[in-house]
Amino acid sequence: MASGSCNRAPEPTASARNLVLVTIDTLRADHVGAYGYARARTAALDGLASSGALFERAYAAAPITLPSHATILTGLYPPGHGARDNGMSMSANVPTLATLLHARGLRTGAFVAAFPLDHQFGLNRGFDVYGDRLPRTPTGEIANERPASQVVDDALAWLQSAIRTPQSAIFLWVHFFEPHAPYGDPTSQRPVLERYDEEIATADREIGRLLHALEPVRRDTLIVAAGDHGEAFGEHGEYAHSIFVYDTTLRVPLLMSGPGIAPGTRVASPVTLADVTPTVSRMVYGTVGLKPDATRDPKSDAAADLRNVDGIDLSPAFRGRTLPSRELYAESFAPLVEFGWAPLRAVRSEHWKAIAAPKPELFDLERDPGERTNLAEAQASTLQRLAARANRYSADAPGGGSAGPGADAAERLRSLGYAARSADSAESAIRNPQSAMSRPDPKDKRELAARIAQVMSGELTGAALVDALETIVKDDPRNGQAHLRLGYARLQSGDCERAEREFHAAAAAGLPSADIYLGLAVCLGRHNDLAGAERALAEARRLEPDSPAVLANLGILRAAKGDQAGAIQALTSALAADPNLHEARFNLALAYARSGRRADAEAAARDLLARLPPAAPQRAEVERLLRTLR
Repeated sequence: MASGSCNRAPEPTASARNLVLVTIDTLRADHVGAYGYARARTAALDGLASSGALFERAYAAAPITLPSHATILTGLYPPGHGARDNGMSMSANVPTLATLLHARGLRTGAFVAAFPLDHQFGLNRGFDVYGDRLPRTPTGEIANERPASQVVDDALAWLQSAIRTPQSAIFLWVHFFEPHAPYGDPTSQRPVLERYDEEIATADREIGRLLHALEPVRRDTLIVAAGDHGEAFGEHGEYAHSIFVYDTTLRVPLLMSGPGIAPGTRVASPVTLADVTPTVSRMVYGTVGLKPDATRDPKSDAAADLRNVDGIDLSPAFRGRTLPSRELYAESFAPLVEFGWAPLRAVRSEHWKAIAAPKPELFDLERDPGERTNLAEAQASTLQRLAARANRYSADAPGGGSAGPGADAAERLRSLGYAARSADSAESAIRNPQSAMSRPDPKDKRELAARIAQVMSGELTGAALVDALETIVKDDPRNGQAHLRLGYARLQSGDCERAEREFHAAAAAGLPSADIYLGLAVCLGRHNDLAGAERALAEARRLEPDSPAVLANLGILRAAKGDQAGAIQALTSALAADPNLHEARFNLALAYARSGRRADAEAAARDLLARLPPAAPQRAEVERLLRTLR
């Protein structure tokens, strides 16, 4: 059923009592069965499409996880909510879908799968429960993502408790990180798209498990499923996402199923993910019997929060009405924040799409949906008109708000494939008075960006990873992140001399990372330069004074110098801050044993065994230590 049909009388929109929002990271629309992909294994998503509405042309407002989710949850484009890149917190005064529905009395729960959506970035506001706790790796480090099955386990535990109370309506948001890179096992040598599709299938199976649990309340529940952005596999010379604003990484699946939506509805009009909040708010506001939370300001009008959003209410399309013709905005400030290149801003109007950049682009999407022929010169007046519209949405620099992530957050984002600068270097790029349009055009850095994306994605390993990193630092000698990664690759191969050079280059590039000095300390320790290692660790502690990892390394160093009392003090402090630093606990047991405190050593070793996963390779060494203590 097409949205453009007006042949039947409009029917009133039924109100949903509950709302469930499912977001799938890095999901292209053209890899979902309901969008025509023959090899798809997306039964759950396809079922939502057949039971409700499918939006044929839905677009993200940014090809980046945090900005896109902030748009979904606020109805605002990134200039309005302030989260212009991963690690840049959303503005604290912006209402969200969760604050809105919580004020209406709904119980609210969110369960996310990856660090870019950590509560520190602001999306937790309005949620009674915000499940962003990530598991530990076998060595005790905090993982930066978790599998879909764990996310759904947590969501179902909350859901089953929430629906036991019949008078409680709910808003549940569940986020999946599959199929974000790396896709499956990159060392398997299987085709990348095959592995990408498998990760989509994994997420879909867990969505099916969630939908099954919703059966008792399904008749009263509006379910929305959306990708946050797409993924590039070489189109326009791009790999992964976040740099460019072509539809490869902007077009996403958007599905809605629930009361008032006829099965098989297909909406052809272009829509933006900024439309989600005003649409679902309209459909849930009519819920009978809900009153604002008594703890909130009784004079506040929750509906007033929607007066200035960028999105529109799409529910008229469910009644056969044609959506208004309008322009849609999208942007990526990752080139500026992460690399010091020019940002990209795009305006879509009728069949045109303009990209504001040092070398601007204009595409006729009707004739050229793949955005291959740039008509900027042939249609100069159209380009000028749309570029002016881009300036009305946003200047070419982000302006105020959070400049960037702290050092620890930046490192965790980097480990997920985002080249996030720290707050200091991001702020320098943002507030530099140099016009962003005088910076390098990302198109001119396309090959370098592709190599960086392949390195950051985790798709390269071993010698191929080292070769790619060497090429990057040769072409971009100020890329501190690449120097740091190359340093650790050298360290892993036992080449401390070249590793040290890379760590020093990372520091010289201005990368304010404790990991630089942790790596240097390891190399210096291997050379028995304990004084140099201690100086390196002191610098790491200056950068991250509360880091338990730095404290743990200080404890290990003190033990190597024979200062067992100092080692015990540092290791105990590290474990007080983070009880699951397994290497620290093992070295604490050793320090106790060397100090003659056998009972304390045995207790620490047994505590470590209880914390280690059953298959952890470290268990054998801990058990050997226990045998020597008996």
